[in-house]
Amino acid sequence: MIKTIHIYDKKYPVLFKEIDDPPKRLYCDGDLMLLDSRCIAVVGSRKCTPYGANVARKLGRRAAECGVTLVSGMAGGIDSAALWGAIDAGGSVIAVLGTGLDICYPRDNQRLMEQIRRSGLLLTEFEEGDGPKRWHFPVRNRLISGLSEVVVVVEAAFSSGALKTAEYAVDQNRILFAVPGSVFSAESMGTNKLIQDGAQIMTVINDPFDSMNLCGSGLPPVTVSLGKDEKAVYDLINQAGELMPEQLCRMTGMSPSRISALISLMEMKGVLVTYMGRIFIDKSGI
Repeated sequence: MIKTIHIYDKKYPVLFKEIDDPPKRLYCDGDLMLLDSRCIAVVGSRKCTPYGANVARKLGRRAAECGVTLVSGMAGGIDSAALWGAIDAGGSVIAVLGTGLDICYPRDNQRLMEQIRRSGLLLTEFEEGDGPKRWHFPVRNRLISGLSEVVVVVEAAFSSGALKTAEYAVDQNRILFAVPGSVFSAESMGTNKLIQDGAQIMTVINDPFDSMNLCGSGLPPVTVSLGKDEKAVYDLINQAGELMPEQLCRMTGMSPSRISALISLMEMKGVLVTYMGRIFIDKSGI
């Protein structure tokens, strides 16, 4: 059920009153109590790399472990990966939209939107029927950073809207982290430049949460359930240390397409990592 919160209402987020041009009214659907929770924002490129998606998912998962609310837009790529990471780990999320609450943008995120509507909070300053317009999203980004104590930019090309969120974070005196990436990746050019310009570098997943005095580095990761085929693949890689997909095909008798699907799924769960065609168990604990 959609509720309207005016700037003079008690439920209006206190942090929004600190920013320039706070919205006069907010439209909300979901758990309004999340507006009073401590929040961390995770944003980044829609056209993210597997590395970026993995980092975003783990940030979402760690937010859930720490009991802090994950805030993001509902774009594809980094935003969606972070939100799903928190949701799958049982955490709280707020999605700040650049449309009215009756419009799902992008359309592919319908399932994500409905999940957040049930167990998190959808938030926007745009009225129902107000569809996606180019200028909506830079304006929306000031609310993502405005709600949050810390903003983490995972991946961003030079033209990415996530850099606008980073700019708002600095203007709003929020703590800004950027995730370093390859000098050959266009999606890391923006984040590497943020670090060069003074953003804090995220060297491990815990860094942003340590800045909030949350989550000790020894916190164990969330237990992940594996299916029969996933467990078989996991055990073989764990025994060997590393394997290549063709080796897994020979050892398991599974088709290349099946092995590829399992590896992708287990990467999403944060169990495996791949590098230069080789597959490893993710023992980073991050």
